[in-house]
Amino acid sequence: MTAALEADGVEVWLGRRATSRILDGVGLTAPAGQIVGLIGETGSGKTTLARAIAGLAPLHAGAVRVDGVPVSGLRGAELRRFRRTGRVQYVFQDPLRSLDPDLTVAESVAEGLAVRGDGRAADRRTAAVAALRLVGLDPALGDRLPGQISGGQRQRVTLARALAVGPRVLLLDEPVSALDAANRNHVLRVLDRLRRERELAIVLITHDLGSLAGVADRIVVLHHGRVVEEGPATQVLLAPEHPYTQRLIASVPSIDGPRPIYARSTT
Repeated sequence: MTAALEADGVEVWLGRRATSRILDGVGLTAPAGQIVGLIGETGSGKTTLARAIAGLAPLHAGAVRVDGVPVSGLRGAELRRFRRTGRVQYVFQDPLRSLDPDLTVAESVAEGLAVRGDGRAADRRTAAVAALRLVGLDPALGDRLPGQISGGQRQRVTLARALAVGPRVLLLDEPVSALDAANRNHVLRVLDRLRRERELAIVLITHDLGSLAGVADRIVVLHHGRVVEEGPATQVLLAPEHPYTQRLIASVPSIDGPRPIYARSTT
């Protein structure tokens, strides 16, 4: 079966020199209905990889395919047509900067549908309300501006906007970092349900390894722009092989100081 998302040999350079590689031959596969966790320290290339998959960072080498279609090779009108399909959606880490401050929440959530020319304005409003409910937000927030709601609510609005267009691939950059424990668990449960019900391929970038332990099928570990370890989530979290992965997991804080994540999950 063709994976919903395939990235092979992805290289992204800073400038024109091969000595300034942000990503160096990175590969990542996300089958439909699975969540792939992407971890690594700040500067490891996680966000750059997500941007490259979304077509927001130019590839120097490699390829990105969605449902077998080489989207990294699309240009001009073909690329614009593909983007309007909404098949790949990117939820940015900073929701305030990714939402138009002059659009209401409902208008922002329905924006992708409007660009695609779906239905009437009333139909798009109905779809926006459904998407807000999906992420646990009161539809009454739809009439407010982004600056009139909390940071956690804004983060869920960006997720609702991505889901409204019915994507095949969802790229999430720290999607629960601004949420309290209850709302974080709610969003993770939503993602877990949607990947199964809608057969979404989800790439989840996070520093919260505990969140990955609950929902990820596979984990990919990036270090200095290269994949140093990947495998089933349980295997990577409970029995990491690469020294860098071992250090990441051992550094997860607890009330008693750093200790391995599996010690928390077995208590």
